[in-house]
Amino acid sequence: QVQLVESGGGLVQPGGSLRLSCAASGFTLDTSAIGWFRQAPGKERVGVACINYNGAAIDYSDSVRGRFTISRDNAKNMVSLQMNNLKPEDTGVYYCASEPYSCAGYIRNSMDYWGKGTLVTVSS
Repeated sequence: QVQLVESGGGLVQPGGSLRLSCAASGFTLDTSAIGWFRQAPGKERVGVACINYNGAAIDYSDSVRGRFTISRDNAKNMVSLQMNNLKPEDTGVYYCASEPYSCAGYIRNSMDYWGKGTLVTVSS
């Protein structure tokens, strides 16, 4: 059974950091692109970052570029999202999703498999 499970969310003050992880089971990530998405309360889901299957291509949304870093460890079957200098507008449920090889589906906000999400709240 294919599963993606996010972890690492929580409450953090503005300017703080969190590291989210996306763990896969039922398949290996070494042939998959992984995208991170955020859905803020009352808003549509938006793409935050994506990394292709071998890490050679990475995309960030303008709102997080320079503050977030996506990385992958295929040996651990895991992708991480390091989030620094967090802002209140980063608040939302963060989902990871996968598709084969490239981030083409991420660009369309449509990937094959999705996790259930982890909540990030940035507030003082």
